[in-house]
Amino acid sequence: MHSLDENRLAPKITRYLADEDATDAFGTALAALLKPGLMITLGGDLGAGKTALVRAMLRALGYKGKVKSPTYTLVEHYVVSSLYLYHFDFYRFNDPDEWHEAGFREYFNENSVCLVEWPEKAGDLLPSPDIKISLDVLETGRDVTVEAGSEKGDQCLKDLNLL
Repeated sequence: MHSLDENRLAPKITRYLADEDATDAFGTALAALLKPGLMITLGGDLGAGKTALVRAMLRALGYKGKVKSPTYTLVEHYVVSSLYLYHFDFYRFNDPDEWHEAGFREYFNENSVCLVEWPEKAGDLLPSPDIKISLDVLETGRDVTVEAGSEKGDQCLKDLNLL
């Protein structure tokens, strides 16, 4: 659908997360930026902590239920306060057209928050993300990089004072 504008200077930060507690704390900080109409992609290898970061965000928002990876269901829906959150995992897609065929386009709107793991599996059919999060596993801990992909994403990172 859209791709990041390679000519714009996107705000970007990288932080080291030493352990699960650091990941939870970072997810708690990110939860403060979640608002309707936001699309966030999460990249990283298997086991990098993408779902753990989503879980931390949901817990910070007050969600008390089970938060599981949507690897097999493709999408998990959460309602927290007035937010409608959709957590996607496209790891099992073999072809980008599967995103379109699954009918997911309707979820990406101004009333919902979409958190997308393995966005590259949907190719260029996904809308451009407002925020891109990448997790890289290190010998100890992981690095997390957060990059704004839109003006809305720029504002979120500024509001968080992460720049």
